[in-house]
Amino acid sequence: MERACFLLEETGQRISCMLNPDSLVVRRASGVQARRSFGGRLTGAGLADDPILFTGGGRTELELDLLFDTSLAGSTMEATDVQVLTRPLWELAENVSAIDGAARLRTVRLVWGKSWNVPAVVVAVAERFERFDPSGSPQRSWLRLRLIRVGAQAATSPVVQQPPEGFAVPPPGSVPEDQEIVHEVQGGETLADIEFPDEDGPPPTGERLDLIAARYYGEPALWRVLAAYNGINDPTRIPPPDTIRIPPVSTLRAL
Repeated sequence: MERACFLLEETGQRISCMLNPDSLVVRRASGVQARRSFGGRLTGAGLADDPILFTGGGRTELELDLLFDTSLAGSTMEATDVQVLTRPLWELAENVSAIDGAARLRTVRLVWGKSWNVPAVVVAVAERFERFDPSGSPQRSWLRLRLIRVGAQAATSPVVQQPPEGFAVPPPGSVPEDQEIVHEVQGGETLADIEFPDEDGPPPTGERLDLIAARYYGEPALWRVLAAYNGINDPTRIPPPDTIRIPPVSTLRAL
């Protein structure tokens, strides 16, 4: 199975796990709460269950344990202090400033094989260190992550679609059709299927937005411009029709 990783939606950065988790715990709480009145909760001696009110929504939690070990033979992740390997995952639980100045958590996707592609935020991190060297640096770590799945609206906020500095998304209808290039996506595969192949396996097949941006603009980071320009809310999936409109690079320069 492909190695589990986290895809940072805002930048496209990939944070790899050293080893796949042995288990993944998923919990679901429905959108209900106890029915209340002005005097408090509604209940009664003759009721077998408290009356409940359906509020919609709910909460889906995912919990997984990851192992990091600096002495693991054959690993592409090398460090003398295991904290160097786990720090990127800790940072997912740190607040960052959004465009409007409000604090927020980063939206990431847990991508694992072909069955798991979950947009979420990391709400809790716990780490147990083992095997300390003479300088006090830990060599092994058991890292527990707790994530909460976010809905489509939160996962595709405008922050995700912001273009790189110095570039802007052309307004709708501002680019004449005869100046656009219509690119036909080959294969129509989802990026979850082709983005993260096993490092020891065959090379990936199909197309990705960053490769398309690199082909036409020479800059892979402009995949976010293509996603916004074409209304692709989920950057890990190219929806039908399998065509992408490519505006001229001269129209992407911010004033």
